[in-house]
Amino acid sequence: MKDLASEQLNRYRTTPNLLTLLRICLAPFLVSAILEHRYGLSLALFVAAGLTDALDGLLARLLKQRTTLGQYLDPVADKLLLSTIFIVLTYQGLIAMRITALVFGRDLGILVVSALLYAATGRRDFSPSILGKANTLAQLVAVTTVLLHQLMPAHWVLLCRMVALDMTIGLTIASGLHYAWTAARRVGAQAANGQGAK
Repeated sequence: MKDLASEQLNRYRTTPNLLTLLRICLAPFLVSAILEHRYGLSLALFVAAGLTDALDGLLARLLKQRTTLGQYLDPVADKLLLSTIFIVLTYQGLIAMRITALVFGRDLGILVVSALLYAATGRRDFSPSILGKANTLAQLVAVTTVLLHQLMPAHWVLLCRMVALDMTIGLTIASGLHYAWTAARRVGAQAANGQGAK
């Protein structure tokens, strides 16, 4: 029993998982900074959160500290941070409501489909696709440019902001449809295998 508790504690102590937890802890400070219109601090905190996201994956590979906890925790941390920031920026009138609703609808849809897929097939591997990763990157760039535009209202920043938000819309729709198609194929394959076994 003691060995099991020690093993579970060590999972939390791995450097990549600690960086992921740090990213989660940054969320309330980032929200507070945005609500107080401290956009310089907001941008710095968001960049710091982005660095932890890049570092945790890199360190997990280099230190060979990949864990099941980390595989689940990392995307949860990303979604928690980005979803929270999109809500706050929409509340501040800096991102259109339709974009935030689209982002939330896609994430909610993926969550429901993942739960159904797990219930139907027992599959736990929900690795993000290339489109999913591109969508996350577009959201990161969108938030960065939105915050930067509050500090530097230059034309090129505005242009980057518009492109990033348009890319977010397009990739949110494309990645959501791709995920649904992939999930449908997996369920179909599982059903075919089940019939074949009979």
